[in-house]
Amino acid sequence: MVVPYKQTPDLNGLTDEELADLLKLTRRCQNALSRVMKPNGFNIGINLGQVAGAGVLGHLHIHVVPRWQGDTNFMPVLANTVVVPEALRELAAKLRAALASD
Repeated sequence: MVVPYKQTPDLNGLTDEELADLLKLTRRCQNALSRVMKPNGFNIGINLGQVAGAGVLGHLHIHVVPRWQGDTNFMPVLANTVVVPEALRELAAKLRAALASD
């Protein structure tokens, strides 16, 4: 998840520079996830407003979700289950290292 420092409900609350920084950080996160997790693709998106699925109203963030061929897309939605091939602490450490090496 990529979050700007400024709390805003949507993209209009960001300056052009802040918006560019947010997208650059999104790209940086995608690249780190690619190096560490080697996914086949990504879902990258923003949910704005309650009806669009925004869990925290007034809070803009970008989801960067790695995807693999044949993964179980419905699992987190229907079963409140996440399929991750390694411990989250180990994965987080690898991602932090990948981001620090940029």
